[in-house]
Amino acid sequence: MKYIIKMLLPLFILSFAAISCSTVAITGRKQLNIISNAEMLSMSFQQYNEFMQANKISADANNSNMVKRVGANVQYAVQKYFAENNMADRLNGYNWEFNLIESAEVNAWCMPGGKVVVYTGILPLTQDESGLAVVMGHEIAHAVADHGSERMSQILLTQLGGMALSEALGSQPEQTRNLWLGVYGLGAQVGVLLPYGRTHESEADRLGLIFMALAGYNPNVAIGFWQRMAAQNQGQAPIEFLSTHPSDKNRIADIRKNMPEAMRYFNK
Repeated sequence: MKYIIKMLLPLFILSFAAISCSTVAITGRKQLNIISNAEMLSMSFQQYNEFMQANKISADANNSNMVKRVGANVQYAVQKYFAENNMADRLNGYNWEFNLIESAEVNAWCMPGGKVVVYTGILPLTQDESGLAVVMGHEIAHAVADHGSERMSQILLTQLGGMALSEALGSQPEQTRNLWLGVYGLGAQVGVLLPYGRTHESEADRLGLIFMALAGYNPNVAIGFWQRMAAQNQGQAPIEFLSTHPSDKNRIADIRKNMPEAMRYFNK
């Protein structure tokens, strides 16, 4: 009996995935999503509030205002695009917020529902408002493309036997919370979903170029930003196979390839 169950489980997962697919806006990529929007946003807002309570908001008014301004510009552009293309319902429940956190870490992220955090450590590399738009467009793309829900769905299937998120939180709250934090790079950096993460990073690069272009920022700035990131990572970046991010060389090559598409949005 156990042998039969073991043999049938992959078929069950594939069948379940087939009826739980959604499509990423603009790219058209099919993705697995078995988590309700309400569940994902509730957990996101809770974890975001905990993070904000435990970390220091930057006292630099100029840079903090720049983060809020760029975020608002990209938010407006995304909302406008989705409304014009009959996809406004995909942003239901979003409660946008943009904060600059005092930290030397070169990082930024966006949780589901539009909760965006930028670390002061990345500002020397962004250099100006357009460079910041590269980062924030990329991070907002992760949220808008439901990458968090997709990765958490994969985790629920592969590590928790297809358990519903609410059930997992009830029966294994600490494990589920740690897995969820790992989805956003706030936990362990190495795990079974690394190749999946690289797909998300590449897709967020492409969508981020489009979102910053729609917000009025020249996407060509992205090439310079990622070149500076590459120089920063020189000699210390992990090889691509062990990283959730594409290699710097491949990332920049893909950005150049996607630039004509982004420029069409910028020139409209």
